[in-house]
Amino acid sequence: MSDKEIDEVTGVSTTGHEWDGIRELDNPMPRWWLIVFYASIVWAAAYTIAYPAWPLVSTATSGLLGYSSRGDVKAELAAAQAARADYVAAVSTMTVDDILADDGLRTFAASAGAAAFKVNCVQCHGSGAQGAPGYPNLNDDEWLWGGSADEIRQSIAHGIRFAEDSETRVSEMPAFGEILEPKEITQVASFVASLSSKGEDADAEDIAAGKEIFAQNCAACHGEDGKGNRELGAPDLTDAIWFYGSSLPDIAAQVRAPKHGVMPAWQARLGDTTVKELAVYVHSLGGGE
Repeated sequence: MSDKEIDEVTGVSTTGHEWDGIRELDNPMPRWWLIVFYASIVWAAAYTIAYPAWPLVSTATSGLLGYSSRGDVKAELAAAQAARADYVAAVSTMTVDDILADDGLRTFAASAGAAAFKVNCVQCHGSGAQGAPGYPNLNDDEWLWGGSADEIRQSIAHGIRFAEDSETRVSEMPAFGEILEPKEITQVASFVASLSSKGEDADAEDIAAGKEIFAQNCAACHGEDGKGNRELGAPDLTDAIWFYGSSLPDIAAQVRAPKHGVMPAWQARLGDTTVKELAVYVHSLGGGE
């Protein structure tokens, strides 16, 4: 005997299902819904025949139309490469100074350099090139090795203290913990701190004694006035920019056992053209000279 029965109100038979005294009516699906449902099945079958769909062992069915999204991307990339080919060729044969003198090339090179910077440089210099402790800020006007476009290119191309490149920039500050007594290190640190108004808490006698020690041990690289020497990569000690901290303990620690950062040489890895584009981009950030 069937559990189905006729609903007295609607006259429609039930499905036999019941929940809490509520019976489900066995109404037929709307015709339009059935048409759409079956049409979707036909469409799906046709799509898998016309387009790549079914995975195989190492590839997939190609479809009757031979469409490939990867092919589209490849074609778009080829078109983009062709569109920029003239600019790339010009950049590859010109100096960075000549590139900067050409508005169109400068704009192109800076844009390409910005893309290369995001891939290769943000890990150390930050997404905005603002730097971090031990990594220079590329937006300001202070440059250890010079901020002209060509000097920036040289630094990028050959790196800093990168042993694998014979043309790398090299500067080595001695570990004065092996040369000076602890008291002398405190004194010279006090004098250095006073050069940039960071020595407010330093003892006046330490500053006076540190000045003499500085003249004997540090002025050869940093200059008698402490303003540094770009040819040697010796930083200006009179400004407010400090790689490793500006407090007296920080300065003393750097005098005692200096940290020496290393920057890779990018010429071999990225090529001359990309290095020039990076140099133009970094120069355009506002601190380039």
